Amino acid sequence: MDRYIAFDIGDKRIGVAVSDPFNTYALPSFTYVRKGFAQDVAALAQLAAEKGATVIVCGLPVNFDGTEAVQTVKAQRFIDALKAATSLPVVTEDERFTTQMAHETLISEGMSRQKRKSYVDAVAAANILDGYLGRINSQKKGELAMKEENEMPEEQEEDEIIELVDDNDNVIKFRLLDVTEYKGEKYALLLAAEPNDEIADDEVAIFRYKEEKGMLEPIEDDDLLQEVFDFYQSEEDDEQ
Repeated sequence: MDRYIAFDIGDKRIGVAVSDPFNTYALPSFTYVRKGFAQDVAALAQLAAEKGATVIVCGLPVNFDGTEAVQTVKAQRFIDALKAATSLPVVTEDERFTTQMAHETLISEGMSRQKRKSYVDAVAAANILDGYLGRINSQKKGELAMKEENEMPEEQEEDEIIELVDDNDNVIKFRLLDVTEYKGEKYALLLAAEPNDEIADDEVAIFRYKEEKGMLEPIEDDDLLQEVFDFYQSEEDDEQ
C-alpha cells in the first residue's frame, strides 16, 4: 500500500502530517522549524524516508481566485528542490483555507493562541493531506465503479492487500476485515489474503492499531485477543 506524507511549507515553519495505514484520513505529526533552505530540503527528504512514505504531498498556496501569489513561487521553488533530493513522487495540493481551517479547529478545542503556534502547521498539513486523500479515493471509487460496469459478471474486485513481516522475515498478506474500538483502544481485524503456514484462511488476526503512529502492533496477550474478538462478534450480532 502507498503511504503518504504531507508538508505545509511556510517561511519559518513546515507542518508535517502522515496518512493512516489504510489511507482514509490524515494524522498531524509535528511542526518542523526551518533552519536553512538546503538543510530543510534534505531534512524533509530524510523524514519522508524514515516515515516509509511512498508519495510526498506538498501544499501549494495560491490566491483566492486560484492565481499565483508570492508564496506560490516560494513554495514551488522548495518543491522543485525536494523533487531533486528524493526519488519519491512529489505532488501538489491546493492549500487555500487549510491554515484558516486549522486555526478554527484548534480554537474550537479551546486551545490558547500561544499553544496553537505549535500545532497549527501540522493540522494545516493534515488538512492538505485530507483533501488529497479524499480526491484520490473518490477517483478510485469512480474508476472501480466504471470497471465493475464494464467487467464480465464473474469478474470480481480484488481486495486491497496489507503486507506484514513475521519474526522470520516472511511476508504475510492480509486483507482488512474491520477496525473496532475496545476499552479505549483501536484494533484492526485482518484475514489471510492467500494460503500460508502461519494463519488459516478463515482465522482472524488481530493487531492493536496505534493511530498516533500509524502502526499495527502485535498482541501477545491471548486473553485480550479473545476479548477483542468476542467484543467484535457481539457488535456484529447487534447490528444484524
